Amino acid sequence: MPQALSLNMQLAVPGANIEGYAHAIKAISMLTVQEERDLAERLHRDNDIEAARTLVMSHLRFVMHIAYSYRGYGLSQSDLIQEGNIGLMKAVKRFDPTFGVRLVSFAVHWIRAEIHEYILRNWRIVKVATTKSQRKLFFNLRSAKKHLGWLTLAEVENMAKDLGVTTKDVLEMETRLNTHDMAFDSASDANDDEADMAPAAFLEDSRYDPGIITEKEEWKKHGQGQLHLAMGKLDARSQDILKKRWLSEKKVTLQELATHYKVSAERIRQIESNAMKKLKRNIALLA
Repeated sequence: MPQALSLNMQLAVPGANIEGYAHAIKAISMLTVQEERDLAERLHRDNDIEAARTLVMSHLRFVMHIAYSYRGYGLSQSDLIQEGNIGLMKAVKRFDPTFGVRLVSFAVHWIRAEIHEYILRNWRIVKVATTKSQRKLFFNLRSAKKHLGWLTLAEVENMAKDLGVTTKDVLEMETRLNTHDMAFDSASDANDDEADMAPAAFLEDSRYDPGIITEKEEWKKHGQGQLHLAMGKLDARSQDILKKRWLSEKKVTLQELATHYKVSAERIRQIESNAMKKLKRNIALLA
């Protein structure tokens, strides 16, 4: 009996440990031509789910091999493998043993199709390829470029001829591939020019909106009123210390307050700390 039957179907979902996943699927025995044909006939004739499971498990290594060829797109390898596994499952469902070909040859198209769809959905926020010719260009242009720079006119013409598209299509796709998504907000270390070009810079300036200004003023008055009421619940000395330490334009030092109240600076610090805790508690009760 094939070894795949003894393994859990969860192997079809690679996790963070790609090496462990690769080791596990390599331990699954490959099927002979006759075993594959028998399993495919059982699935095709009797809708045998266990046969489908065995066919999928025995071909996971091929999916991983194909997924590795798409490592240059900056996407998670485990996600690419899983998408390829979905394509494999679709291929197994549609495989007819009377085709006279091995399952792996039939499944390659389905595996690559799922991986392609995933890359096109996730490689950029803005879609870079929507038509059939654009999709063909997207994948072939990345693999056909011989260097990291822009294509020469001769290279553009040769590529257009090889792929059966126009030179305009090649140039447009190259431009899309060499541009990057722009962040909504500018980076913290961006210069003024970069900050001005960020999408957030084109939003309407609401700083001078009368409604917003009134709302802010009302909220400020509300906060000041709560602070006044909360301060009124403290003893006179605590109020005086907090006002001189935090609410006056010229901050008074602990030592100055200690001299005034004829206590140590540490005692003033303790009174201040306790007063702050009571003040916050009083404000919370008033909210």
